[in-house]
Amino acid sequence: MTIMITTTISDFRKDIKRYLDSVTKNFETLIINRGKDNGVVIISLEEYNSLTATQYELSSKTNEMRLDSAIEKLKSGDSFNKNLLD
Repeated sequence: MTIMITTTISDFRKDIKRYLDSVTKNFETLIINRGKDNGVVIISLEEYNSLTATQYELSSKTNEMRLDSAIEKLKSGDSFNKNLLD
C-alpha cells in the first residue's frame, strides 16, 4: 500500500528535513501543492529505481507476456524449485 502525504510549498520549506526523512525512511510519496492543477511529487530513490525497472520490464510486449505467464504459473502452483550452481 502506498502512503501519500500532501503539503504546501510553504509548509515543506519550514520542515524539509522531516518531510524528506519520511519519504526515504517510510517509503511515502510526498505531493507538494503549488496552486491550482500544479504540484510536485517526491519519492525515494529506491522507489524511483523500482518504478523505472518495472517500466523497462514492461516496455516490450514479449517481456510483458513472459512476466504475466510466470505470475500465472506461480499463482496456479505450476512452478518448480531449481538449485543454482555455486
